[in-house]
Amino acid sequence: MPKGRLSRTLLSIVITAIVGFLYFYVSLPALNFQASEFYGFLAFLCIVYVICIFVLSGGNPDNVVRTPKEKAREWLRFVKSRCLPVGVLFVAIVVVAIVGQIISLPIFRAGSYRNLLTVEEGNFTQDIAQISFDKIPTLDRDSAEYLGDRQMGTLSDMVSQFEYSNDSTQINYQGRPVRVAPIDYADLIKWFTNRGEGLPAYVVVDMVTQEANVVRLTEGMKYSFSEPLNRNVMRHLRFQYPTYMFDTPQFEINEEGHPFWIAPRVVKTIGLFGGRDIQGAVLMDAITGESTYYDIADVPSWVDNVYTPALIMEQYDYYGTLINGFLNSILGQRDVRVTTDGYNYIALNDDVYMYTGVTSANADQSNLGFLLSNQRTKETKFYTAPGATENAAKGSAQGEVQDLGYTATFPLLLNIAGEPTYFIPLKDANNLVKSYAMVNVAQYQVVTVASTVSQCEQEYIRQLADKGITQTEELPQTQASGTVAEIRSAVLEGNTYYFIRLEGEEIFYSLSAAQNREVVTLNVGDRITVDHAVAAEGSTSSILDAYSLTVDGRAPQNQTDQVPQTTQPEPQPDSAA
Repeated sequence: MPKGRLSRTLLSIVITAIVGFLYFYVSLPALNFQASEFYGFLAFLCIVYVICIFVLSGGNPDNVVRTPKEKAREWLRFVKSRCLPVGVLFVAIVVVAIVGQIISLPIFRAGSYRNLLTVEEGNFTQDIAQISFDKIPTLDRDSAEYLGDRQMGTLSDMVSQFEYSNDSTQINYQGRPVRVAPIDYADLIKWFTNRGEGLPAYVVVDMVTQEANVVRLTEGMKYSFSEPLNRNVMRHLRFQYPTYMFDTPQFEINEEGHPFWIAPRVVKTIGLFGGRDIQGAVLMDAITGESTYYDIADVPSWVDNVYTPALIMEQYDYYGTLINGFLNSILGQRDVRVTTDGYNYIALNDDVYMYTGVTSANADQSNLGFLLSNQRTKETKFYTAPGATENAAKGSAQGEVQDLGYTATFPLLLNIAGEPTYFIPLKDANNLVKSYAMVNVAQYQVVTVASTVSQCEQEYIRQLADKGITQTEELPQTQASGTVAEIRSAVLEGNTYYFIRLEGEEIFYSLSAAQNREVVTLNVGDRITVDHAVAAEGSTSSILDAYSLTVDGRAPQNQTDQVPQTTQPEPQPDSAA
């Protein structure tokens, strides 16, 4: 034991600093007076220092047995005589934390909490255009992650070293809704043997075609959540920005497919700890670790996840419950409304919007309307559309297929024939989507279930017209039937696509062999039906994406023997000849 008081004090400071660094390295508190974990960190340091002084002083040398009350008095006398500045600091920390919590309560700052979110009134039919079939997500998060995990099993050189992270993010990538997720090291040993090269790939799941791809990188990702030491995403950010408070970083890729971690910067705008909001975001390169901070107005347009759905719903709940003051939110509850239990995503204007329903404080089975909020800018609009809640619509859809035991996913809000409509993929016990349902929001007894999106929409529009909800209109042509006149194939991004032309047509219908295996068996002369996308207005393309294939009849064998199965472009004559 050090003999002098100064020596004991210096040694206690050194021990406290070492323990404090280890605590900081593991828990990563933000060094910010608005972060509640910062006060816990300071209190912890004070306690460690006092314990060090007490132990280095030899404790109670007289070995006298004391009652708990006497021990407490003895401890307080010791702190007062030897650690008074640290004791005062500890008390100040506790007082500031308690007072900060009190002055941040909504009961005192109802108006400030209500103004956290600006909500505009929107016109549903004008703002939410009808989405073409090649833009409607047909998967929920669980189904997408199931497909992503299954895709990992096809890579023999990766499956023993890496695994799917099950931490995907929905983004718009090159105009399509997809979920992207990094892969992780399979275990600590695999991390140790592979950390030099980093994570070699990430997984992209197309939410429309249900196609999952593992995208290999020329240089591995060195920074991820599966890194246990300095290259861990949160640890790397904390040492670069020690005073910033962060929401959970999200994995995204830019339009060129380069991986980034998007870390929203959190600020507290009410009192000391209240009014959580986003001020900007740090974009961290997942390969190099290079980070750049952007204010919220300057975040690049390809970024889709800055404001999380949980934060937007929290702020709207303040807006909806405190509309007429705090007391009204508890007692009278006049005009009080809250978000429903759940959310989904919708792609609009190359941004990802969070969608959730809004219901009354009584939490009944009816919605007052819907909320759409841009996850990059927080632009939020409320759409008045009284009708069934999402859970009621799910129950209605499941009732149509109860004999098959399908489970309804959380609905997606669409504009079908000018009507707010729940679009609900129905999946089996293996998380595979088997059919689709459309449920009218205002009249949820109007339900249509079909095996393809196009069939579902056309039958739904017919139901709306039959029941007098909408006027009869000409349905867009999204189905083609005929005899196969020509078949071509090409490998695009590692997947084989077949391009089929029907007799009497000039359009080719593109089908992925990975999603429509029966296309591989087609011969010229077969009679088929395909569901396909609607040609964009003004488009001159001779190729349309097709989503499903039905073989209506096979060509006679002698016909397939006489006619070649595939047709290749005729060689061009040599210009020099």
